[in-house]
Amino acid sequence: MNATTETGHAKNVANFQNLITFVNRYGTTYNPSKDTLKIPHLNTIATNAQSNLSYVIDKHTDYSNAVTNRHSAFENLKKLSTRIINELIISETPEERIGEAKDFNRKIQEKIDGAIAQETNTDQPAPSTINTSLLSYDMQIHHFMGLIALLKSEPGYKPNEGELKIDTLIARQNDLIAKNHAVLVAHSFINSARNERNQMLYSDNHGLVDIAAEVKNYVKSVYGSSSPEFSEVKGIEFEKVKM
Repeated sequence: MNATTETGHAKNVANFQNLITFVNRYGTTYNPSKDTLKIPHLNTIATNAQSNLSYVIDKHTDYSNAVTNRHSAFENLKKLSTRIINELIISETPEERIGEAKDFNRKIQEKIDGAIAQETNTDQPAPSTINTSLLSYDMQIHHFMGLIALLKSEPGYKPNEGELKIDTLIARQNDLIAKNHAVLVAHSFINSARNERNQMLYSDNHGLVDIAAEVKNYVKSVYGSSSPEFSEVKGIEFEKVKM
């Protein structure tokens, strides 16, 4: 879903508020029998739709923050992994075990899917589905956990540097897991917010766009197709944005 699509939702809501302004001016002559076309109901739709738009924006901000926090947490993981290997090499660790550790390091060093670079561009809306970058982060965590498990089993691994100590690495591991999970949670919230917005705007018969079309038809039937009233509202555009 691109930024143009998001703008389309806002345009529909703004145009609906514009439509209400016109029919309000018609006074008592605008008197539909259908409750959903009455001005109080139109005002409720406009208020709820605007609230839905704002909620989506809030949830997108939460998602962007979660993505940024995760990116920062993983940023130096490759360098840290290399430092661990160098420390392990100078310790009293069998070559075979060092080889296993290097294998974990190699996997950590592998290029994460290019979608991650795209994902950290917070100017773009959150994707409608979790892409392969989530799996890439999961695998990074998996390999890092494997490396830590190996270190815990080696009595010769006794670094003096605080950031290389086992307890610190476990804390780092837990932080990576938490940051990765936070993205997943934020993604579920923004998807839920979008679904609520889409239901409000585009559900058949009861959504904002369909109600707007009915209001136009009512104005046309009451005032006539060549009336100034219908001329005012017929050009107000509404579109069912493709999801």
